[in-house]
Amino acid sequence: MATPIRTTFQLTGADGGPLRGDVRGAGGKRPGVVICHGFKGFKDWGYFPVIADRLARAGCSAVSFSFSGSGVGEDGERFNEPDRFGHSTYSGQLADLSIVLDALCSGALGVQPSAVGLLGHSMGGGIAVLQSARDTRVQALVTWAATARLGRLWRLDQIPEWRRTGRIDIVNQRTREILPLYTDVLDDLEIHRGVLDVGRAAAGIRVPWLIAHGAADESVPPEDARTLHGANAASELLLLEGTGHTFGIQHPWNGSSPAFDRLSEASIAWFARHLLR
Repeated sequence: MATPIRTTFQLTGADGGPLRGDVRGAGGKRPGVVICHGFKGFKDWGYFPVIADRLARAGCSAVSFSFSGSGVGEDGERFNEPDRFGHSTYSGQLADLSIVLDALCSGALGVQPSAVGLLGHSMGGGIAVLQSARDTRVQALVTWAATARLGRLWRLDQIPEWRRTGRIDIVNQRTREILPLYTDVLDDLEIHRGVLDVGRAAAGIRVPWLIAHGAADESVPPEDARTLHGANAASELLLLEGTGHTFGIQHPWNGSSPAFDRLSEASIAWFARHLLR
């Protein structure tokens, strides 16, 4: 089967800078699925282009984007926007997602969605949960290894020194680049703690929700999936045995894994069931 046509777009992100993304899938009335990456991720990491292609082949318009604070620049690969990464906040990511949804639903991305779904990984899963609880345009949700609590990226004992120096350093394990993370994200969590409470938002979700998690996840424990499922009895829990946070996939993409194939099949079937009518 031919690779779906990909078109690119650029919007203005929550921080005033470029918000870059792609749309895969033919025009016309079809469901739109927006894909949200995790911390230190970006729209072209590993499996995101693959799941976007698979969604497009299944009859959806798949929208991938890099959060404005991802740190990845115009080439889509290098972390050459460190200050944007450093000043990123969860509220900014929520605003970015709203901007993309506004553009999708208005037709500005070149498609006319018949329905809208969200797919989020890790931190992006938490953001997708928050958005789904407050945005009536979202009609189906799939989360992969979603965090049940934003702010778990650091220890409480790190905060005093972080406040004193104004930053902590985040190491990208793949590239060994060191990225600054300033105190904006701490301030954001303190000021907007209620709005950014993923567990509370989970209880308020009224759309079909598939919670998928690797049972051997080393970054976000599977207990987070159980917590989210416990908060929303109508959700469906899929625990994938013997696989971790990225379901056996690395960047750059060098082939699939049994866990990822099962995950993508379940995710596509979920959107087909609830959006393709």
